[in-house]
Amino acid sequence: MESVCGGNLTVGSNPTLSAINSRRKEGHHESSRHPAMKAIRVHEFGGPEVLRLETVPDLQPGPGQVLVRVRAAGVNPVDTYIRAGQYARMPALPFTPGVDGAGVIESIGAGVAAIAAGERVYFGGTQSGAYAGQALCAEGQVHRLPDRIDFPEGAAIGVPYATAWRALFQRARALPGESVLVHGASGGVGLAAVQIAKAAGLSVLGTAGSAKGRELAGLHGARHVFDHGAAGYLDAVVAATGGRGVDVVLEMLANRNLGKVLKALAPGGRVVLIGSRGTVEIDPRDAMSRDASILGFVLWNASATDLAALYAGLGAGLDNGTLRPVVGRRLPLEQAALAHRAVLEPGACGRIVLLP
Repeated sequence: MESVCGGNLTVGSNPTLSAINSRRKEGHHESSRHPAMKAIRVHEFGGPEVLRLETVPDLQPGPGQVLVRVRAAGVNPVDTYIRAGQYARMPALPFTPGVDGAGVIESIGAGVAAIAAGERVYFGGTQSGAYAGQALCAEGQVHRLPDRIDFPEGAAIGVPYATAWRALFQRARALPGESVLVHGASGGVGLAAVQIAKAAGLSVLGTAGSAKGRELAGLHGARHVFDHGAAGYLDAVVAATGGRGVDVVLEMLANRNLGKVLKALAPGGRVVLIGSRGTVEIDPRDAMSRDASILGFVLWNASATDLAALYAGLGAGLDNGTLRPVVGRRLPLEQAALAHRAVLEPGACGRIVLLP
């Protein structure tokens, strides 16, 4: 398989998903009416081994829904937290994981007017799960996919690009001419942030844990890229800003880095907490002395207005070519467990996608 390294975020229980699971439990009645598809199913929370490839009945769109024939599904770290039962919003068991994907509209439900069967789309949220041959989405969760973007690249858009856009502009209120440190710039969210910030006129600094990752971040718009495993690298970050410090930090691993990056902020600097895997101890004086802000972030907190704005911005960038998703690994659907292990490993280079 290939490797460059050698919406509303709808997860968990909702009426539509509960109805789907209920219908599936009915077994042969639905199977006799509809053909079958392959899907990853989770029957108990746990490690990657709980991801099972199963044959399930095809889906049918209801009012306001679209049915997407999935050509590629994106793998996010949040997928692993949900699978493990360690997330704030949890689905009812059993469920199909995944919120991101790309494919072709197969059919539409009553009342859907803005999109039609046969159109190429990507989605950033689904009501049935993305790791499958089909996905049911609300009309507002699907977005047209430009011809220049292939389906695996399309599956790399949803959560990473929406996260990067919202973190930069709706949380940090970043402005052209400011500096931004993308702490973990070679992963899916990190590369999206580098591209988006570069296109908006920010001065982009990035970090990555591998030489390939640093090269990739530089190719996509980071002016300076640092090895976040090297001693004193944050001193080098500050030096690259002329000693002033950075205006914005997008932090992917707050439990490890927050106490350190506060010291690298410019006066009035902002840190957006995108990812964390535990607790952290900080010195509040590092924030106080800089009038700094520490901003929490969860994509599902975005309002409908926020989502409309960010997807409009992403659409413009995808159309004009300033945004181009990077796929690091393409794996068959049956290797979902491998994908869940790989997405949490250090040294990420682009997005991992599953191919149904």
